[in-house]
Amino acid sequence: MSTRAAEGGAAGNPARRLFAMVLACEAIVIALAIPVAVAVLDVDGATAGAVCGSLAVACLVLAGLLRRPWAVPAGTALQVLIIATGFMVPAMFFLGAVFGALWWTAIWLGRKAASARPR
Repeated sequence: MSTRAAEGGAAGNPARRLFAMVLACEAIVIALAIPVAVAVLDVDGATAGAVCGSLAVACLVLAGLLRRPWAVPAGTALQVLIIATGFMVPAMFFLGAVFGALWWTAIWLGRKAASARPR
């Protein structure tokens, strides 16, 4: 077993790349919800920027912290918060649910891959 795998590196969690991709794409989508909220739905720019901007930054920061044991549960909580942005931009209910489904798929695939490894 490589040292990197023993330390929980990229080989340690096969779903880590999928988690990171979901979070990175989610950051882009949530950032793009800001102008929609302001221009189309007449949400205050400061409110839309603070809520969506902080969630987008949280997605990117969390993508970089996926080696931490608490990162996946924190990502799950973040998925709930992103779905809740649907109260500001209704399309985010759907988009948040799609990303939440991708997040749960990554969890499922990670568990499946971890159990398939030789022990």
